[in-house]
Amino acid sequence: MKYFKIITVLVFLVANQISAQEKLTKEERLEWFKDAKLGVFIHWGYYGVKGIGESWSMYHKRISYDDYMAQGKEFTAKNYDPEAWAKLFKKIGARYAVLTTKHHDGVALWDTKFSHLNVLEKTPAKRDLVAPFVAALRKENLKVGLYYSLIDWSHPDYDVVFPRPNTRKNYPQKKQNQLSPWQRFLKFNNGQLKELSDTFKPDLFWFDGDWEKSSEQWRAQSLKDSLLTWNPKVVVNSRLKTYGDYSTPEQGIPVVRPDGAWEFCMTMNDNWGYFPSDTNYKPKSQIIRTFVEVIASGGNLLLNIGPKPDGTIAKEQVERLEALGDWIRKHETAVFNSKAGLPYGHFYGPTMLNKDETKIYLALFDAPKNYISLKGIQNKVKSIKVVGSNQELSFERNGGAAWNNIPGILRIEIPQEKNLDPNVTIIEVELEDALKLYRGHGNAVELNK
Repeated sequence: MKYFKIITVLVFLVANQISAQEKLTKEERLEWFKDAKLGVFIHWGYYGVKGIGESWSMYHKRISYDDYMAQGKEFTAKNYDPEAWAKLFKKIGARYAVLTTKHHDGVALWDTKFSHLNVLEKTPAKRDLVAPFVAALRKENLKVGLYYSLIDWSHPDYDVVFPRPNTRKNYPQKKQNQLSPWQRFLKFNNGQLKELSDTFKPDLFWFDGDWEKSSEQWRAQSLKDSLLTWNPKVVVNSRLKTYGDYSTPEQGIPVVRPDGAWEFCMTMNDNWGYFPSDTNYKPKSQIIRTFVEVIASGGNLLLNIGPKPDGTIAKEQVERLEALGDWIRKHETAVFNSKAGLPYGHFYGPTMLNKDETKIYLALFDAPKNYISLKGIQNKVKSIKVVGSNQELSFERNGGAAWNNIPGILRIEIPQEKNLDPNVTIIEVELEDALKLYRGHGNAVELNK
């Protein structure tokens, strides 16, 4: 008995040590995410068949539930080539991609045992669409993100505001009368999430739909604990109420730099899913400028595409992905070796800093006039050049009082016209040592040198 107790204690201590080793801090889990810069968001589902609002079209009663679900008969995925998708994402410089495994309509794109409402059983695709996507991303060394809607407007235990037939037949779980409808629904959600976690081991869970219930109703803290138990490295977006790891503003780019890790998700036109009548595509230059603004504030851009029901990507979307990719390749030293830039007031435009803060990257959205102005830099400058070309730019300081720690304006030569990028030009300012900024309000110089 004595030896049994000793062995038990030793096993307990070893188990605790292993658990402690596996438990990562939020910052450790977010390390790859904060360096990613670009992700691709993929809204793919029934809604692309008729080109209607994803799930929301039945919520707003623009289409009946039965007619919405009838779209599944034409969701073929016959030209779905996840390896081509992954190669495209890699080519443009994306570091991760997020696929809608299940939107608010409840339709699952993977082989789930918790619902018959999935593409294997209800569509001509007749196969798991998530598994090959995950495999293709892993092959290209891209991080895997899985979107999952917490709400499910098809589940019989989830109340909805629009007419819906009895859908119990699509959910094979026993009714479990000892549980309330909400408890049954939470058990269903947890089951699907564990299934996704165990099967695909995603690097990121991208939740949506949390606004319909409180944090307590969602059991958000318990769910986050479960996600980390299943996969200690997983990153979770902010739409798990207050238990996410990073914030996710969408469509309207933040004017003030958000605190902490963040990601800006944006459509290319006005809709998330494939919507052929929506031709209001953002110009390529706007997408590139948005990307620069986002990374200059320390965030990632999650740029959305909506594949067609057959799995192909519209040429307008491919063109915009490739245009962004071309710009990133030309300026990759400024993109992937950088973090959030200077505080407001030092330069009229977005800026980035490299990791050791010995380089400042200035973004020019328009052709400058007379000279480029940079203020409040106390360091000596080693060199200034145009990224993507070999042009070195001359510079000089004017004004200031160096002996009183008041730097003057750094006046930088304008690049030759041929070296101005048609979308965004990046100027690299290399310093002799780590950045030292003047952030004072200004004062009288009482002793002139």
